[in-house]
Order: sequence, then structure tokens, then C-alpha cells
Amino acid sequence: MTRKVFYKLLAVFALLLVFHAAVMEMFFRRIVVNSAGGSLHVLGREALLSGVAAILVALPLAAWFSLNISQRLRRMVGFAHRIAEGDLDARLDDGYRDEISAMAEALNTTAARLQQSFAELESRRSELAALLDSMQEAVVAITREGNVSWSNAVMQRLTGSPIREGRALVHSVRDPDVLACAEGALRHRELRLGRANSLVHGRIFEINAAPTPGGGAVVVLHDVTSVEAAEKSRRDFIANVSHELRTPLTSISGYVETLLEDPDPRPETTREFLQIILKNSNRMNRLTEDLLELAGVESPDYKLIPQPIRASALVEDAIESLAGLVVESGIALESGSAPADVVMADPDAMTQVFGNLIENAMKYGKSGGRVRVFAQSLATQNVVEFVVQDFGPGMAYEHLNRIFERFYRIDKARSRDSGGTGLGLAIVKHIVQAHGGRIWAESELGRGAAFHFTLPILTPAVPVSAIVPASIESTPVRKDEKI
Repeated sequence: MTRKVFYKLLAVFALLLVFHAAVMEMFFRRIVVNSAGGSLHVLGREALLSGVAAILVALPLAAWFSLNISQRLRRMVGFAHRIAEGDLDARLDDGYRDEISAMAEALNTTAARLQQSFAELESRRSELAALLDSMQEAVVAITREGNVSWSNAVMQRLTGSPIREGRALVHSVRDPDVLACAEGALRHRELRLGRANSLVHGRIFEINAAPTPGGGAVVVLHDVTSVEAAEKSRRDFIANVSHELRTPLTSISGYVETLLEDPDPRPETTREFLQIILKNSNRMNRLTEDLLELAGVESPDYKLIPQPIRASALVEDAIESLAGLVVESGIALESGSAPADVVMADPDAMTQVFGNLIENAMKYGKSGGRVRVFAQSLATQNVVEFVVQDFGPGMAYEHLNRIFERFYRIDKARSRDSGGTGLGLAIVKHIVQAHGGRIWAESELGRGAAFHFTLPILTPAVPVSAIVPASIESTPVRKDEKI
């Protein structure tokens, strides 16, 4: 009991004593007045009645005061239960000015601070959840029993179904490597690393499972599919370049050694060997130039100088610029129809695109005797589609999706005989994509092949005076021309 409450009870008790004394004094005065004619029995009865009267007056006062204190204490208990149940908005309203009311104010202050602390914790938890959801990595937290306590949005997408909190991780994740790392982190309380190949088909993940202070663990999955693909591409690229360079170098070395070992070689033999050496040197030179060109178009610093050009002008200039090559090959180069739509294109880059495609068609479609170049407007897609078509043997369907890969060849022996490096179509693909277009191939065995690429139509229309004329040879030299 607090001091103020004690003082109140003491004051009430004192008042009751005073009241009892007054009643007793009144009754005893009456007894003294009537003592001459009364008996002891009457005196006792009078004393008993005075005591009972004092008690009857004191009991209601004590009961009222006790009930008041009890109700205030019950309100505090109810308030405490509401706070325990999470109702942090609850407050005590006590209009008295004693220590119980001071206790109520202290409890209200505590509840307000708890509410503020929980609000800050909830805000930080929301920020942390948003941060983890924005990560590229998949994150899942598990308890010491192996049940899921939390997972971010990336993890939910990977599993393909909602991950329920409180359920075992094995119910949502079936990959044995992920489960093994999580189990190791829980049991041995140490960092576990691994790789997951079967969590999502066609994707590779690095696993990091680390124990948490509460006895659980957190598992982080980092998608390394693109990194692995890039590493494989790098290894394949180095292997292909090494192979492509080793073949002519071996030939050059062999013929040079033969000439050096023969003290008196015949002139015709020397000339033949030197021609072979020159051929392989030219092949290495073409490969080096194509490698530099491919590195340039794949570089983030590769820049175009686009200009408004009519689609028909691009087709006409492609035919004119390769007229000499056509005469030497004996293949007819036909010009088909082309729309007058204006596209934004880098003239030098387009010369290279058409040159590579037409040269490729002449090499591999030579048996067809002709190559056709034309364009058509696809108004619904707001693009112009350019086509370089040959009428040779064509290629099988399985090659169409890979024909634009670096060093990919349908017939490697035939490509080397024709002097191809396997990089021309890869260069074309990057140039077209840099223009905002796309490129693809269509073919049937025995019916030739057609290479299609698109360029966006320029909108709104530009003044006629700003359109580059048909002769692309008059265009300025590119600022980023490689040395």
C-alpha cells in the first residue's frame, strides 16, 4: 500500500475513533443520568448498542473506500492485460491526485514509449523487408528447428509457390544442395558454401548459408547463370581464337622450315610455298581485323552517328558498293523493291552490315547463281525490314538460332577454304542491335537462305533537305573509327 493511501486509511480510522468516542460519550452520559434506577444488565446493553452503532457507521465508509481502491487497481490490471495483448493505444484515465494516480500516469508514459518503440521497430522492419525484397539475391531465414521464419520476394518467385512461415524449408525448397548447406549451418554453426543446379531449370546459384545468433540460419542464393555463361563464352572465345590462329601459324611455320632446310629449293616450289604462306598470313590478318571490329561493336563505348536515310538509298548503295566483288565472283546481285521510308542509320555501319551479309551469301549460296537484296515496310511495327537472300543449298533449322554466334560454322572445312573467320555475322548482329533493330535468319535445305534485319522508321518525318542522298560514300568519316 502506498504512503498516501495509508495516510487516507489512517485518517478514516481516526475519524471512526472520534465518532466512536462521541457516540460512547453520549451513551455514557445517558447511562450516568439513568444509573440510579438502572441495573448492570442495562448498562451492558447500552455499551453494546453504542459499539454496534459505531461499527454500523464505520463499515460502509470502509467498504466504500476499499471498493474505490479495488476498482482503480482492477482498471490497472485490465490496462496491463491490454498492453500484453498488443493494444498499445490503451491509456488509463484516473482523476484522483494520489500515488495510485501517479502510478497510472507512469503506466501511461510507459505505454506511450512502448508504442513509439514498436512503431520504430516496425518501420525499420519494413525498411529491411523492402531492402531485402529489392535485392537480386534470394534470401530465406530459418529457425533452429529448420522452419522458415522469413523469405524475400525473390525467393518466393524462385520456388514458384508461396513459402509459408512456420513450415519446414524442405516443403518449399527441394534442391539437395540448398538443404545440405542450411543443415550444415544449423548443426555445425559455421558458414557453408555450395552451388545449386536443380533449384530452377537452366539456372545456377551460389549458396551462402550462415548461422544467426538466435540459433537459426540465413540462406542466400546468388544467381551466377550469366557469370557462368560469360565465363564459358570467354573460355570458348579464347579456345576458338587460339585454334584459328594456331592453324595458319602451324602452316606458315612448316613451310618456312621446309624452305630453310632445303639449301637449293626450286623456284617454282619456293613460289608455291610463299603463296601458301601469304594466304595464311592474309587469313590471320582478316581474323585480327574481325576480332578488333567485334571488340569495338561489343564495347560499351561503341557509338554510332545515325543520320536520316531513305531505305531505298541503303539498298541501292549496297548494290553499287559491291559491284566489283560481284563481277569477280560471277554471281548476279539483284536489287528488289524498297520503300521510301526514312530510317535513322549510321551509313558506315550499314555499309559493313550489307557487305558482310552479301559476301556471306555469295560464299555459301554460290550454287544458286544470284543474290537478291530488297526491303519492305512493316507499318504495324513501325520498322523497315531489309532482306539479303541467296538461292544456294540453304541450312538446317537447328543452325538458325546459332548462326550469329562467334566462330559458329555450319561447315568448318568449307568456311576455312573460303577464307571465313566466323565473326562476320556476329559483328552484323551487334551493329543492328545498336541501331535498335533485330536480325534473324530463315532457311530451308535446298531452297537457299535469307537474312532479315529491321531498322526503326523515323517519326515524325524530317525535312527532305536533311535526308542523306543515295550515295553513302559521301558520308563523313566516323569519329570513333578504330586505328
